[in-house]
Amino acid sequence: MAYLVLAVAILSEVLATVSLKLSEGFSKPLPSTLVVVGYLVAFSALGSVLKLGLPVGVAYAIWAGAGVALVAVIGTVFLGESISALQVLGLVLIIGGVVALELGGAQ
Repeated sequence: MAYLVLAVAILSEVLATVSLKLSEGFSKPLPSTLVVVGYLVAFSALGSVLKLGLPVGVAYAIWAGAGVALVAVIGTVFLGESISALQVLGLVLIIGGVVALELGGAQ
């Protein structure tokens, strides 16, 4: 159950972050509203994940790492932002670090 709620937290944070870009400095009402609602849902869901017993280090690493990776992909694919090989390597390292935290906690 905790991982399902964590997925909600991640997707809400990604929605809010992408909407932040689309809000153009909070000058567009719909994306601006999505920023506020998205972050409220994301932090509420993350709090619920911690209450469900997922360790804070693991939960935050998955939340932040997945968020960074998804926003980078969305920026590249849908928003026309460029990404270099070094940036891709950085994303791979972030994901590897999250996996290491998760696997290390299982022992």
